[in-house]
Amino acid sequence: MALYSISHMIHILGAFFAGILGLAFGSFLNVCATRWPEGESIMLPRSHCRHCNRTLAWWENVPLLSWLALRGRCRTCRGSIGWRYPLVELAVAATWAICTWQALGEVFAAESTALSVYDAVGFAVARMILCWLLICMAVLDAEHLWLPDWLTLGGAALGLLVSLSRFAVEWIWTSLPLHWAAEVGWVSRRAHLYDTALLWLAGMLALPALILLIRWTYRKLRGHEGIGLGDAKLVLLLAAWLGLSRTLLAYVLGVTLGGLIALTILLRPAARVATMPRSRIKLPLGTFLCVGGVVAALWGGEIVTLYLTWCGF
Repeated sequence: MALYSISHMIHILGAFFAGILGLAFGSFLNVCATRWPEGESIMLPRSHCRHCNRTLAWWENVPLLSWLALRGRCRTCRGSIGWRYPLVELAVAATWAICTWQALGEVFAAESTALSVYDAVGFAVARMILCWLLICMAVLDAEHLWLPDWLTLGGAALGLLVSLSRFAVEWIWTSLPLHWAAEVGWVSRRAHLYDTALLWLAGMLALPALILLIRWTYRKLRGHEGIGLGDAKLVLLLAAWLGLSRTLLAYVLGVTLGGLIALTILLRPAARVATMPRSRIKLPLGTFLCVGGVVAALWGGEIVTLYLTWCGF
């Protein structure tokens, strides 16, 4: 009982401190999402009001709390500080806290091994980085319909390195002549590693190609672009980090969410009288894919397993 209480307390404290750290990195993300589209440096000048250009005091930069204290307004010019700022900070904090909570659950599991602990911690850090990237790109695409190559392709390259390093560590570990490896069957583990690597490689190749095919088909049928190249590069990033099954889940969730929002917009009376043809209304598919990617990163394994069980596999 005492061990359970200590473990539970560590879970709570770990998730709490990860959330606090997430608030800080969410604040930094807001700076990036505001300045990158304008071609500004994220280091200089210091944080300032975008309306009156006044440099902010230190207490005006406290994540979430400053926005609440100022009631979403600059204290000098009363210019609006949008809801995006606290929402992004909360999103990063929540995802980082969830990643930490899940990792600690695997670390303190009764059947945990050195490899599982290493994998849990490394996977948690990787998911935290991925969630930060996805939230950043979700904001950029929602506000500017912009998915820069250095984020999508750079993020895909980083995901490639992370995934390859995880495969390499497990390969080396299963090669060690340890007693526990013989008990669980290192041959079956090696075969599972092969299967996982092949599925991951298939996702890296097939899923971006599928998006490009859909893009090409839509352009042939409609005569204009329907999906940007940035969305295909974003799917490549997701495949590099998440693998085939979770990326498919992210795509289904993203397309479903985008379809529901598109249907809602088209059913509004204002949409029927808009000067722009409804077929020309642009929606940030990348934002929806990023939302699906965050869900797949945090709970993708459980959702895929539940779906396969429901289907009888």
